[in-house]
Amino acid sequence: MNPVEVAQGDSPVILGLPHTGTFLPDDIFAALTPRGQVLADTDWHIHRLYGGLLPGATTVRATFHRYVIDANRGPDDASLYPGQNTTGLVPLTDFDGTPIWKSEPGAEDIATRKARFHAPYHAALAAEIERVRARHGVAILYDCHSIRSVIPFLFEGVLPDFNIGTNSGASCAPAIEAATQEVASATGRPWVVNGRFKGGWTTRHYGQPGAGVHAIQMELAQSTHLTSETPPFAYDEAKAAALRVPLRDILTRLAALAPQLVTP
Repeated sequence: MNPVEVAQGDSPVILGLPHTGTFLPDDIFAALTPRGQVLADTDWHIHRLYGGLLPGATTVRATFHRYVIDANRGPDDASLYPGQNTTGLVPLTDFDGTPIWKSEPGAEDIATRKARFHAPYHAALAAEIERVRARHGVAILYDCHSIRSVIPFLFEGVLPDFNIGTNSGASCAPAIEAATQEVASATGRPWVVNGRFKGGWTTRHYGQPGAGVHAIQMELAQSTHLTSETPPFAYDEAKAAALRVPLRDILTRLAALAPQLVTP
């Protein structure tokens, strides 16, 4: 199993898909508890939701599940949200704080997973960012995510439909954040910028506006496109069709902004 799938395009926009994969090697799957084997924390159907929205967009998709190793965490496993409940590079619990392993992975296991899965994904993503930047003078990385709308272990209350993360404005030009926020606001749906989710390691690591790389994360509440946020996590065609309209608008606007972001 190739740990990463890349579809190259000629747009200045790159879609990152670190959490839609469901592949686990047999030995890793067997080491999970029955609860862990449900793979509840998958970004269900996100690659389908975004499919075809921006012709020419490059996509970089991890095929492995985040329980193997989380492609949106740094290789040093530093916490993205110090002082708050979260999960790590190789999650030991699910999003409800419940242990998912019969026997927790050791240091050697984690090192192997870094080399086999995490590193190839980020090598491919970095290569596509450089290719796109060389072509356009700028690259815009839009990192695609989703999560259940109610998870008391991680946050209080109900998550907004659109959760826009720009590392508190540091990972992209203000115009990118503003355009995304404007589309989200116009839908009449609940939205937030740099709320509970400010962007994961991918957004923070690659987002270097001064170097011509802009990164933004979109964390969608799964209630926006699933029939239910519980198994079998089915794709809701009607909900998804409605959601794809503003998502298409966001991506189209970001692509149109690219020429304005090129620095001499």
